Amino acid sequence: MAFNQKTPYNDLPPLPPQMDVETKSILKKTITARSALAELKGLGETIPNQALLVDSLILQEAKASSEIENIITTSDALFQAFAAKNKQTDAATKEVLRYREALWKGYNILKKRPLLATNLFIDIVQTIKEHSGGIRRLPGTAVVNAANGKVIYTPPEGETVIRDKLKNLEYFMHGQDDIDPLIKLALIHYQFEAIHPFSDGNGRAGRIINILFLVLNGLLNIPVLYLSKAIIEQKNDYYRLLRQVTEKGLWEPWILFMLKAVEDTAVFTRERILAIRALMAETMETARKKLPARVYSKELIELIFRQPYTKGQFIVDGGIAKRQTAAEYLKELEQIGILKPHKIGKETLYLNVKLYKLLSK
Repeated sequence: MAFNQKTPYNDLPPLPPQMDVETKSILKKTITARSALAELKGLGETIPNQALLVDSLILQEAKASSEIENIITTSDALFQAFAAKNKQTDAATKEVLRYREALWKGYNILKKRPLLATNLFIDIVQTIKEHSGGIRRLPGTAVVNAANGKVIYTPPEGETVIRDKLKNLEYFMHGQDDIDPLIKLALIHYQFEAIHPFSDGNGRAGRIINILFLVLNGLLNIPVLYLSKAIIEQKNDYYRLLRQVTEKGLWEPWILFMLKAVEDTAVFTRERILAIRALMAETMETARKKLPARVYSKELIELIFRQPYTKGQFIVDGGIAKRQTAAEYLKELEQIGILKPHKIGKETLYLNVKLYKLLSK
């Protein structure tokens, strides 16, 4: 039966596809993508406190992934909101912060129970959208062209149909086969987006599942791959190639696109981590020379690199100093030019200026 954009795609074929997904071109690109990912993972393993660099990178991933869905905020608004917990934060920024929360939640659940399953997908979407909804039950969902309003895809309908297709996806994710996990990643991402199991949040949930799948398969230790960057930079190609799989069964271009996205973002993320690490080392040396001995500590400098904005409570929570002393430490860092104060509501946040400039590039 020919594909019809306006008819629910209940005939969406299960995985794996009934065609060769390991062509010579795909296998060649898999090697370079895997190599780049291995270098990123290896770099992460050299950092004693891996969580040190994660928050800033995940916030950037959250921002880019949400921007793909036209949920727009600025880096400054995002970093401020993350540090200040300001009740006046705009709706878009709050939704981006929930993406970060959903990614961390999925990662922590996966560490306790290494299983990517429908219930975890539901948890992720409920966190992103801040509601208690589940799998789509009502008909009428369609993907439309934002420019002209025309329907370009109608996903499967019926909760039983959707759950059956998700069950097949789970089996494929965890199945013992000879397909390279990076090739499987491309197949899984297409299938999840084609099933479109939720009324909203499918794209962001799918991109979180990508990262969790890499962690599940040991290709990453921590969820630091900034994959949405490659997608948003090639957004038109991303959607065009997804449609070509659906309408024409053209798997190879889609798989190659995803493999290149993994490779490019692994290289970018590794370079960014190296740059942050170098800046932190430079900052430590400056602080060691200019701060009073009673103030300087490696732990203090590491803390102000968790995210661009910091405050006294973070120092207290980190066990570095009590409240009054923490305020003095921030003033000392301000005086030597490392931090810059910003009044946000009733709070004063301190911006790590060089880190902010680096993350904003």
